[in-house]
Amino acid sequence: MSEPILSMARPITLLQPSRLEIGAGAVSRLAEWADGFSRIFVVAMAPTVGFASRIGLKGTIETFVDIPPEPDLPAFETVLAAARAFKPDLVIGLGGGSVMDVAKLVAVLWDSEQSILDVVGVNKVLGRRTALAQVPTTSGTGSEAGIRSLVTNPETLAKLAIESRHMLADIVVLDPELTYSVPAVVTAATGIDALAHCVESFTNIKSHPLIDGYATLGIELVGKYLARAVANGQDTEARAGMMLASYYGGICLGPVNTAGGHALAYPLGTRLKLPHGLANAIVFPHVLAFNATERPEKTAAVLAALGLPAHADERIVLASALNWCRDLGVEMQLSRHGAKAEDFPLWAEEAFAIKRLIDNNPRPLGVPDILAIYQNAY
Repeated sequence: MSEPILSMARPITLLQPSRLEIGAGAVSRLAEWADGFSRIFVVAMAPTVGFASRIGLKGTIETFVDIPPEPDLPAFETVLAAARAFKPDLVIGLGGGSVMDVAKLVAVLWDSEQSILDVVGVNKVLGRRTALAQVPTTSGTGSEAGIRSLVTNPETLAKLAIESRHMLADIVVLDPELTYSVPAVVTAATGIDALAHCVESFTNIKSHPLIDGYATLGIELVGKYLARAVANGQDTEARAGMMLASYYGGICLGPVNTAGGHALAYPLGTRLKLPHGLANAIVFPHVLAFNATERPEKTAAVLAALGLPAHADERIVLASALNWCRDLGVEMQLSRHGAKAEDFPLWAEEAFAIKRLIDNNPRPLGVPDILAIYQNAY
């Protein structure tokens, strides 16, 4: 099938943080920017809390570290209560995607009468009076660049999505030195997640030439730098390249968003408790191959950027992309992660129900298709 004709006339909205600091040692610039704030609430995790002292912040600082990898409503309410007691004038997200998602929500809700359930959906947040800084310490989610947050409903295990321009960061700091300690296997999985953001936006039915530009830059950066970052965690250039790839992926999420791949990955996080990056890494080759016949030229461009031979045959694309992921050290079989095949029908139903993503997929994804992908990944 031929590629769709992209329309420059279709209106989209692109929002970006007003200030971006990038490069080795860039985190030190945050202290100068934050000099006028007196009460600073830092959302972090145990592995990242030590970075707070490197920033050199002044004033009264409270650091909250008890954030689970996939935060749910009760976990968020605990953070929110701490922030309300502290009354910050600046919130800093210092960590991975979950930390930054929570920081966004804290910034808009701690001084608000709205609850988190009041703001689920698009443009439900009434406003924000607290400054927000985002400092990622992994390269994957791109949450620092965007206006969305995800929180799990513990009763249904469904992801609640909140989107608002009020959650856009005032400043983002991309310091590759903060990612040196990320283990190789995590670097690989989160790097593939960054790649998936770019690829799913690039091949999306809502794709747009402006966003395609960011997506292709991100895909090329992953192809150039991810293997290097996995091989040597202190390769500063590679780490910086992956941080920028992740940021570009985050930019793509706002106007276009992801598609089938992320829909299929969510049950692996909520049901199997896989980290978000790993879940997306396992799904990525299968959905890339599934969509190849609908997006042959774009699939060829993705494969070329990853150093793989261009092809539109679903089986060949799958084999090539699977080997590429395995070569990075990612365990790609769901059976090795504790999955049970009898659970796949439920997961397929749950993935299909995420219509905000499933409906973006260039090739229609039905429950039988999703089930087949889980079985192929088993």
